[in-house]
Amino acid sequence: MNMSNNPIKALAGQTVIYGMGTIVPRLLNYLLVPLYTRVFAAGVYGQITDLYAWIAFLLALLTYGMETTFFRYTQKENPDKVFNNIVSCIITTTSIFLVLYGLFYKNFAHLIQYEHNTQYILFLGIIVALDALTAVPFAKLRRLNKAKLFTLIKIANVSLNIGLNLFFLLVIPETALEISNKIFGPQAGLLIWVLISNVLSSLLSLLLLLPQFKGFKFELDKSLIRPMLAYSLPILLISLVGMVNEVADKILIKYLTPIPDAETLANLDITGEEYALSQLGIYGANFKLAVLMTIFIQMFRYASEPFFFGRAKDRNAPELYAKVMTYFVIFCLLIFLGVMLYIDILKYFVGRGGSDYHEGLIIVPIVLIANMFYGIVFNLSIWFKLTDRTFSGTIISIIGACITLLCLFVLVPHIGYLGAAIAHLGCYTTMMLVSYLWGQKVFPVPYQVGRIILYMIFAIGLFLLSTVFSEYSLIIRLIINTILIIIYLGIVFIFERKNPLKI
Repeated sequence: MNMSNNPIKALAGQTVIYGMGTIVPRLLNYLLVPLYTRVFAAGVYGQITDLYAWIAFLLALLTYGMETTFFRYTQKENPDKVFNNIVSCIITTTSIFLVLYGLFYKNFAHLIQYEHNTQYILFLGIIVALDALTAVPFAKLRRLNKAKLFTLIKIANVSLNIGLNLFFLLVIPETALEISNKIFGPQAGLLIWVLISNVLSSLLSLLLLLPQFKGFKFELDKSLIRPMLAYSLPILLISLVGMVNEVADKILIKYLTPIPDAETLANLDITGEEYALSQLGIYGANFKLAVLMTIFIQMFRYASEPFFFGRAKDRNAPELYAKVMTYFVIFCLLIFLGVMLYIDILKYFVGRGGSDYHEGLIIVPIVLIANMFYGIVFNLSIWFKLTDRTFSGTIISIIGACITLLCLFVLVPHIGYLGAAIAHLGCYTTMMLVSYLWGQKVFPVPYQVGRIILYMIFAIGLFLLSTVFSEYSLIIRLIINTILIIIYLGIVFIFERKNPLKI
């Protein structure tokens, strides 16, 4: 059957292309981490981590759920009229944001401790504004099934960003530093070029999306705007709560981390503020070592949502969902073992041998397990999506945000960034348990809980066993750890050959 006549194959093709458009750029962006951790000290990388956490939070605020609203209302109203009104809204609010931001960005800089680098905060606002203006045009490409164009623009954005970073930080670092000193002052350093690169790549996306504005006219129809805003505001709430779970740790560590006494700081030749930023930088860099888990979960989300909804009416759907969960956990645990058993190699992703960044490797297993639990939460979410109880998902997210903030404020002042990793784990563990217990009452799914728990214990046990050989040579450790992964795969094969997943 021709793919154009087969909606399932067409959907699968679109899913792969959109996945490429999101996952490939994300993976390419992660390749900047080895560059940054070699060019910048931990304190400067801490500033990058902090600034981009704020960008994510402000972007969620400035788009206020209008992408989802666009998809919803183009099903009910004239698509061109919806596009005109939503883009007009975004242009209006972004313009107001830019005016107010331009007037008060120095106050904001002082508030988040960048009073000596206010230019960073100025560029931060420009990046947020440009990305907000591209959000709905990107959504339009998705609605029109222009998946390849969507992907090409995303990859062009990231490619330019990486190219400019390499150019400024590796090819002409002395010249770039001299220029930044003259224009922005000696405090700006090379970090300013990271933000300038982002501004230029975001501007490229906007320019490439200009054809999507063809026929656009500024229009604010109150009869349409009001219901759309009413629809988008709950989505904004969900987005902001989600941002708390994702970026609160990166924002709060520098305020909450314990600072050594004056004598220790003097020996380190560092201020308390610089120490806090270095701790954030170490945390942010090692957090990125969970990238494989994050990317797998993102890929799974793209593929699984149409799968779950497409089989919702099947009589055996709950059993199928249960098996999908089991195989999802099996693969996540394989990623966990792959990262942790080869950490002696992967650690060079975040710095050279003996780097200060490597002291933060302790958080990597915690973050990997936390991200796996986040993926399980996504699997479990089918109960409220299929029963149209999406507000229940909001409640679960709010509970997770409360746990995140509680753990951050209680743990980080005592144990530093390790407490932030535990907060991440505590958030998704709580959300997982609440969603499972609540969901089983509303939409029972026979998840293979015992089997899943045994696999988790077995995988974590193999990881702990590998630490027994930590004093052996690198080659011996890698051989032993490879054998441990083979053992994991062998046990999975033995148990799962009688529990096949048939789709």
